[in-house]
Amino acid sequence: MDSVIRDLDLLDRQLVHALQIDGRAPFSRIAAVLGVSDRTVARRYHRLRADGVLRVTGMPDAGSLGLVDWAVRLQCVPGASAEIAAALVERADTSWVGLASGGTEITCITRARGGSAQGSLLLSRLPRTSRITGVTAHCILRMVAGAGGWPGRTAALDARQAEELSRLAAPGAPSRDVRPGTADDRLFAALAKDGRAAVGELAAATGWSESTVRRRIDELRAAGVLYFEIDIDPALYGFTQEAVLWLTVAPGELTAVAEALAGHPEVAYAAAVTGPANMMAVVVVRDADALYDYLATRVGALPGIRGAETTPVTRHVKRSGTLLTPARAR
Repeated sequence: MDSVIRDLDLLDRQLVHALQIDGRAPFSRIAAVLGVSDRTVARRYHRLRADGVLRVTGMPDAGSLGLVDWAVRLQCVPGASAEIAAALVERADTSWVGLASGGTEITCITRARGGSAQGSLLLSRLPRTSRITGVTAHCILRMVAGAGGWPGRTAALDARQAEELSRLAAPGAPSRDVRPGTADDRLFAALAKDGRAAVGELAAATGWSESTVRRRIDELRAAGVLYFEIDIDPALYGFTQEAVLWLTVAPGELTAVAEALAGHPEVAYAAAVTGPANMMAVVVVRDADALYDYLATRVGALPGIRGAETTPVTRHVKRSGTLLTPARAR
């Protein structure tokens, strides 16, 4: 990890920013925008991916599948969180599994059918053990910040470069009403492992022709059914403190708070949720002192904030997509 941090130079950051704009952009297109060779871009990407610090994943939109995302908090007895988290990360319906509050809490996102927590396989199958001392589930009503990724990793390209990549990334209009079906499940599963998997690999995984794979990906992206995530540790940028904020906001001020959070560079993700804390935000800052300043001067100044709970994230054991063991990663 240390060697990667030292080697994350401007070109690496530009590559990450480019992939945030278009996770499946050809290396040749990125190279042309950055003014370097195709081979240089490909070598940088494969080095970062082999080191396990950069990954592109393709994810289906929950609503398009008739699913609802839930933010789940599990309180655990000291020493039990690592084992419980290890079980959670192997599940296909979990993402962003993290250890928080000094290892006494696990946070994760899970998907449920029908908009009810009872529709979640995760919540219905949690082990009944004294090691889990509490469970809180918050239905995610609306994402209000984070669609473009954490701002800290989207500041390496200049406006012209970003605009050119964005223009080239825009897929054409879908030729028909796009409704994901069971035939798409194999495509989603393959892209959850590697969002940049070659078309030939995706064709083998789905049983489709390569032209069908290309057309289907374009259709799903244009319809907003398929999107791509970038997994990279903010510590590579010098931001070592991550925390989840559970904000209690006066209902009449929800929109104002949401708009404010969307403009904060510290916010990697924010959403309106159900429960006593009706807004959650994931913030990334340089250190604990910077987190204090953010809470005191930025969050504290927002109108309608009635309460704020801060849970520092110790580490993520799973981000987006399918968990890759070292063997599978190779």
